[in-house]
Amino acid sequence: MNIDTLQGFEKSGIIRTERGLTIIDTRVTLYDVMDFLKAQYPPKLIRDKFNLTDAQIYAAISYIETNGAELEAEYQEVLRTREEIRQYWEEHNRERLAEIAKIPHKPGQELLWAKLEQQKAQRVAQKV
Repeated sequence: MNIDTLQGFEKSGIIRTERGLTIIDTRVTLYDVMDFLKAQYPPKLIRDKFNLTDAQIYAAISYIETNGAELEAEYQEVLRTREEIRQYWEEHNRERLAEIAKIPHKPGQELLWAKLEQQKAQRVAQKV
């Protein structure tokens, strides 16, 4: 990427960091914004969610619209990487979580644990 392209990013309010394309002066990536746009959140709600200014959310949406196809390919790669990381940690922690589940509960907390188990069963039933 040449220096003119990088300066163009900065003028648009977008900069490439180690995290990817990021809104200047924030830690919010364009991929974060794209997640919410794809979930059909309105721009004002996205702006408020990330505590952005009108100019920042406009710059992000404008950049996404202008660089659609190229950015979509990069976004798909980010999603693949996220999923790989999630799977890694799920596998990595599976054994440890099983060990933790075997630890007996502290005496006197039986009602609390019964309530938690009931809520867990309700969430599982709602998914079905």
